[in-house]
Amino acid sequence: MRITEPLETEDYVVQSMSDVSPPKWHMAHTTWFFEDFILNTFVDGYEYRFEATRKLFNSYYETLGKPFPRHQRGLLSRPTVNEIIDYRKAVDKEMTSFLSDPENLTDEILSLLEIGLQHEQQHQELLITDVKYNFSINPLHPVFHPKPLSPVETSAPPMKWLRFEGGVAEVGTNEEHFSFDNERPEHKVYLYPFSIASRPVTNGEYISFIEEGGYSDPKYWLSEGWAIVNQKGWQAPLYWEHVNGEWFYFTMHGYKKVEPNEPVTHISFYEADAYARWEGCRLPSEHEWETAFKNRPVSGQFLESMDFHPAFDEDQSPYGSVWDWTRSPYTPYPESARPDGALGEYNAKFMSNQMVLRGGSCATPDNHVRVTYRNFFHPDKRWQFSGIRLAKDETGHDENR
Repeated sequence: MRITEPLETEDYVVQSMSDVSPPKWHMAHTTWFFEDFILNTFVDGYEYRFEATRKLFNSYYETLGKPFPRHQRGLLSRPTVNEIIDYRKAVDKEMTSFLSDPENLTDEILSLLEIGLQHEQQHQELLITDVKYNFSINPLHPVFHPKPLSPVETSAPPMKWLRFEGGVAEVGTNEEHFSFDNERPEHKVYLYPFSIASRPVTNGEYISFIEEGGYSDPKYWLSEGWAIVNQKGWQAPLYWEHVNGEWFYFTMHGYKKVEPNEPVTHISFYEADAYARWEGCRLPSEHEWETAFKNRPVSGQFLESMDFHPAFDEDQSPYGSVWDWTRSPYTPYPESARPDGALGEYNAKFMSNQMVLRGGSCATPDNHVRVTYRNFFHPDKRWQFSGIRLAKDETGHDENR
C-alpha cells in the first residue's frame, strides 16, 4: 500500500504489455493467496469475497482452476480499484482474527503464512517494475517519485577481480530458515578456477560497447539473441533514447540524462552475454556467484530506500542495486523435491528456457534475498532491474571457446 501511494486511480488498471500486470491485479492476487491457501482451507464455512475469485486473481495454479489469461488482466475493469482495496482490508482483518487464536498457529499454517509473505515481497518488486514500464510508454514521462537523481557527481568504484581457486563447492541450502523449494537441497558442484568482478558494469562502460558497434556485430551474440536484436531493433538498454548526441533514460524519478557511473540495468541475458564476450570475459555461473559471495552479509540498496533506481553501495555489496544475470539455465537441483498440491506449481514448473539471476535489486525487499536465492526470467526479458557482472576463467584457456 505504501508503494502504491503515488498512483492515481487510472494508474491501477494499466497493462502496457503481456509481461506486466495492472497494480490493481497485484493487490488482489497477493490478497487472494492468503484467502485461498489459508482462510478458505482452514476456516469452516469461509466464503470468497468475490464470485469467480479463483479465476480473477489466480496467477498460474492450474490445480485450483483455470486462471484468467495473463495478457488480458488489463481488461478487467471490475472489481473496481476501491473494491479491491476494501477486499484487501477485509482479508487482512480475517487473517488477523484467525492468527489471534493460538490453536491456529500450527507448523502447517505458519509455513503457508511465511510463503504468503515471501510471495507478497515478490509482488512488491513486480509492482515497481510493472509500474515503471506502464509509465514509460506515456510521452508525458510521468514521475512516480520526485526524488532527484544524482544531486552531486558520482563515481563508480574501481573494477577489481576476485579470484577463486575452484574445486568442490557446496551450493544450495538445507537450513531451517525460509527458502524456496528451488534453492534446496544443498549439494556439491565442481568449479574450475575463476575470477568474478567486484562490481557490476556501469552505464559508461556499456556506452562504449554501443559506440564501438556492439549491437551491429554478430560475432558477440548468441544466435537467438542476434535474431531478437534485429527483429526488435535493439540499440541500447530498455528505456534509453539517443537525443542530439546524448543518452537519456526514463526513470521512476523522471526523464534524465544517463549517468555514466551508475550500474547499467534493464539488460537482457543476450545483451549481458554479448557485452561480456566483447570485453573478452563471460558471465558467471550461478554456482560461481554463490561461492564467491557466500560469506558476504546481505546489505546494499533495496526497496526500503524507496529510490527505485540503481546506485553503487559504499561497501560494494553484491546484493541489491541490480540483479546479476548468470550463464546458468534454471533447472532443478539434484534430489530436489517438488511440494505437494498447488504449491508444487510455485517454482518447479517454470524450469524450462529461463536463465538464473542472483543478488537482488533496488526494487527487492532487503530481507527477501539470500546467497542461495534463485531468480529466473526468459533471456529476452528487460523490464526487471537486471544488470551485468563479469567473470573469467583462470585456467589459461581461451575464455571465448
